[in-house]
Amino acid sequence: MADIKYYDVILKPVITEKSMAAMGEKKYTFLVHVDATKSQVKEAVEKMFAGAKVKSVNTMNCDGKNKRRGMVTGKTAKTKKAIVQLTADSKDIEIFEGL
Repeated sequence: MADIKYYDVILKPVITEKSMAAMGEKKYTFLVHVDATKSQVKEAVEKMFAGAKVKSVNTMNCDGKNKRRGMVTGKTAKTKKAIVQLTADSKDIEIFEGL
């Protein structure tokens, strides 16, 4: 397994209606590196966003979809999502403010 640094773990935030509704409960959704573990995701969130204290991390692996272009078939890339629950006394994550 490759050595993944904390700044390589979080790829981008997931912005959907469901993830926006969960922000009221201090739950934030991110696309993360496929090989990242829960402890690596926790470390990355706490280091990248000052004042954030992680309570729990839930991850889900999403397989690539089958796609077809003419007679040629292939698959899209696998992804991994992480839902990060912050503690009650933790600061909010700034990138989601104003959405």
